[in-house]
Amino acid sequence: MPCDLFGFCKYETNKLVRIQSVRLGSLKWALNTAILVVICIMMLWNRNYQQFDLVVSSVTAKVKGVAQTNLPGVGNVVWDVVDYSGPSQDKNSFFVVTNVIVTQSQRQGKCPEVPSKGRLCRIDKDCEKGHWDQQSHGIQTGSCVKFDVLKKTCEVSAWCPVEAKTKPPRPALLAAAENFTVLIKNNIRFPAFNYIRRNILPEMNDAYLRSCQRTGDPLCPIFRLGDIVREAGEKFSDIAIEGGVIGIQIKWDCNLDRLSRRCLPRYSFRRLDEKESNKTLYPGLNFRYAKYNIVNGVEERTLYKAFGIRFDVMVFGHAGKFSFIQLIIYIGSTLSYYALTTVLIDWLIGTSCYSAEVGQNYSEKKVEAVQDKQKCILCVSYVDENNIRLVKRSQKKSLQDVKPMLVQPREENTGHLRAVLSLLQPDANADPKAEQLLAPKPDPNSSPRRPAWCKCDRCPPSSLPQEQLCCRRSDGACITTSPLFERLVLCRSLLEAVLLYRDPLSPLGDRGGQTTALRHCAYTQYISWRIGVPPEDAHPVIPSCCVRRVREEYPSLDGQYSGLTPARMASMQACNNGEL
Repeated sequence: MPCDLFGFCKYETNKLVRIQSVRLGSLKWALNTAILVVICIMMLWNRNYQQFDLVVSSVTAKVKGVAQTNLPGVGNVVWDVVDYSGPSQDKNSFFVVTNVIVTQSQRQGKCPEVPSKGRLCRIDKDCEKGHWDQQSHGIQTGSCVKFDVLKKTCEVSAWCPVEAKTKPPRPALLAAAENFTVLIKNNIRFPAFNYIRRNILPEMNDAYLRSCQRTGDPLCPIFRLGDIVREAGEKFSDIAIEGGVIGIQIKWDCNLDRLSRRCLPRYSFRRLDEKESNKTLYPGLNFRYAKYNIVNGVEERTLYKAFGIRFDVMVFGHAGKFSFIQLIIYIGSTLSYYALTTVLIDWLIGTSCYSAEVGQNYSEKKVEAVQDKQKCILCVSYVDENNIRLVKRSQKKSLQDVKPMLVQPREENTGHLRAVLSLLQPDANADPKAEQLLAPKPDPNSSPRRPAWCKCDRCPPSSLPQEQLCCRRSDGACITTSPLFERLVLCRSLLEAVLLYRDPLSPLGDRGGQTTALRHCAYTQYISWRIGVPPEDAHPVIPSCCVRRVREEYPSLDGQYSGLTPARMASMQACNNGEL
């Protein structure tokens, strides 16, 4: 089994072009150095050489403070931590009462519903017995009773009297809660590194915690509620009226490497709920609770609708530790940045900012154009036009009638022109009768049948659209009648000299092989004469009348010809060996 089966034993690499230039070399190393500096800075800044783990935490909070307020109908009341700390609503949050609506001496009984929670009535039929809804304070009895002098509402069985006030007092009754303090204890752990930490650092003793203030020490775990609200961008006296939600964010960004170990909390604050009452339904935050007692053997209660601020403690962060694997991954991912140097220098060479000659030479050396097989571009030249046409190959339409996709000036083959002029110099010892060869000769074998696409009356019929091409665009004499066609394309001595010039030591070979080589060399001579240097990815096409004339002069022994085969300019060795 051969080694290169399925290409397993082959290796392919990209083609490189090396340019000797001090400017480009200096620019390359300058760009590479700048990229290296940026990569190193980003690696150190983002610690991409480390393995990271997310934080796992628990939070507890302890609020301290005492306030005195004058409640309507109650009098002066002292509030301590039991009174103003509502029930915990989440494991990482705490609540502080800042305002309250009090409804005293409620007993089970019957009383009129407040208009805002029920509906107005005039007679008992307007009230449905046993009806209740989500907004009512009790169950309707079916009676319509007076609520005040002007209004009558449906009577309900409820805790009477029902709560009548709906809007909280202004200013807030417990505005003094601004000076309350809270101690936040946060324990964290990074499981991947088995690292445990808390926000109360080892060096923080009892004396430190009694005297520390956040204004002078950002690591102090004791916070004044007014300072928390202020750093969140709010005013405590405003948010205390209807309540709200404040977020306390604790961020841990830890570096666990030995040489740069650092793991300290950073606190920030923001408001989490919608603060403007006119833009949201049911603004603020409130809840109800009651205190029960027995008076004269009857159970009574005092209902409190408490408004306040809920503080949500949110902990997030990560820790990093050096990892050789992460360092290798980062280095591998950043190697692609060095391609920016190649892209920039290639762009610089391709623009007018650099030498145009160097840019063209560089493009020719680096880029090799390959034409798609499905898109065959043919190059056509007419004797009565001083340009060349680029057309697409068609399987249905004759090449003579295909509209060109591009018309451009012909690029002369100067080397071929100088060689022709030297060969056409008159020989002093030549026979004067030889000059008669320059006169046009009538073609005795000219075909009497003229195809519809032919303009020179010398093209043979062909069923292949790609071979239906005349040497002229309009009616006129054929180029095969030109004296130069005989001397440049058909002259045996000239063709033999061209073949020997390409390969001086090549044997003449058999008669058939030599004729084939002369025929294809004649094709090459015509292309160099009438088309010159074909454009990139374009295949030159020889007119049908010229092909017929060359085949008559140098016929195939078996009478078989390959026909039009689109290809680039024939190589010298290919012409010599008759491979085209």
